[in-house]
Amino acid sequence: MSTLYIRLASKTVANSTPQWLALACPFAQVSHSGAIEREGVAPLSELSGTIARIKRVVLLLAGGDVSVLRVQTPPLSAARLKAALPNLVEEQLLCDPAECVIVAGAIADGLRTIAIVQRAWLDQLARTFISFGARHIEALPAQLCLSGQPGVVTAAIYQRDSNIDLTLRLSEQDGIGLAINVEPDATAAHEVIKTLSAVLPAATVTVLVPQASMHAYQEALDGTPALKERISISADNWTRWLAGARGATLDLMAELGAAATPKLDWRPWRWPLVLAAAVLLVNVGALNFDWWRMKNEADSLRSAMIQIYKSAYPKETVIIDPIAQMQQKIAAAKRDSGQAAADDFTAITAAFSEAWAGVRATQAKPPSIAALEYRERGLLVRFKPDGEAPTRQMKAALAERGLSLEIASSQTAVVWKIRSML
Repeated sequence: MSTLYIRLASKTVANSTPQWLALACPFAQVSHSGAIEREGVAPLSELSGTIARIKRVVLLLAGGDVSVLRVQTPPLSAARLKAALPNLVEEQLLCDPAECVIVAGAIADGLRTIAIVQRAWLDQLARTFISFGARHIEALPAQLCLSGQPGVVTAAIYQRDSNIDLTLRLSEQDGIGLAINVEPDATAAHEVIKTLSAVLPAATVTVLVPQASMHAYQEALDGTPALKERISISADNWTRWLAGARGATLDLMAELGAAATPKLDWRPWRWPLVLAAAVLLVNVGALNFDWWRMKNEADSLRSAMIQIYKSAYPKETVIIDPIAQMQQKIAAAKRDSGQAAADDFTAITAAFSEAWAGVRATQAKPPSIAALEYRERGLLVRFKPDGEAPTRQMKAALAERGLSLEIASSQTAVVWKIRSML
């Protein structure tokens, strides 16, 4: 999975440009292994195709747009610290903390690193890159993505016409950004050297400049011999930025929550969804047709059974369940004629007695029957706990006689429930 790193122009430069998406931004496409696959300078509008193909985009916000503070914070949980951050930094801000995104980092040397950026600018960036098709966006302070040496201030220069973005990493946990406006009669290199000597009057500084500007900056530094001992010029490259960005943890975009999360793009799924909906409609239609057909068939069968029942018993006026009522009539007729029904006590008991006699003869120590009880057209047989009931053998013997056997629940002894299967 590749990652696209983009160094953005400052908010001031973007607001002063009618088409800020046309501003040239340095970028680097990095593979999962960390190798740079592609790098260059291009407007964001030209990078939209690459952004749509790549899953992860890392924005390096201009140092002048992000305030990095070192604040002493009380020991609080993550949720309480998040709620307390606006009050902790309010005195150091010129704007309302409610208009800012505030992210807290880890504690180092007793102080916590806090990054602050205007919410409106971050919202604008999130909407823009989501519209390009970005699926995962991170925003890091550029000043904390510069790699440097301990005790040496690292400065990075990027010039857009008369505007210069100066990014300074003062220490491992601190950094600032400055915007320099070059006067028409001045050179960018001299302005940058003059600013560095004023801002950092005694620090050792390594200035990273584009390869094409190396000669101009070296000449400007040679013109001030007193600064050559503590200021050095080096060529800027993405290797330095990537080394610092991998260790940066203050992701400002994460605080936007759902606003920085791209919405699901349904366009690639349009035809599969249409096909799935069509298949669903066909299946629903088929199921409804099958239900309608089976309902008509059930209604026809019920009408036929009612008609048969009425023809056999024309005096009956209430017909709720023709099958059950017909069975009751047949059983009553059998009893009236002296025949026993299959679920009568006499018939079930006789069949059970015959099956029990055959199975009992094969058992070494059959249990004794404690009681017989006829209930709900079934025979309950209770055994004494003096042997093991031959349940499996009796099921087979009773099945041959049209009876079923079930073991009823009992806490003291085995209870069989025997019913007619006819």
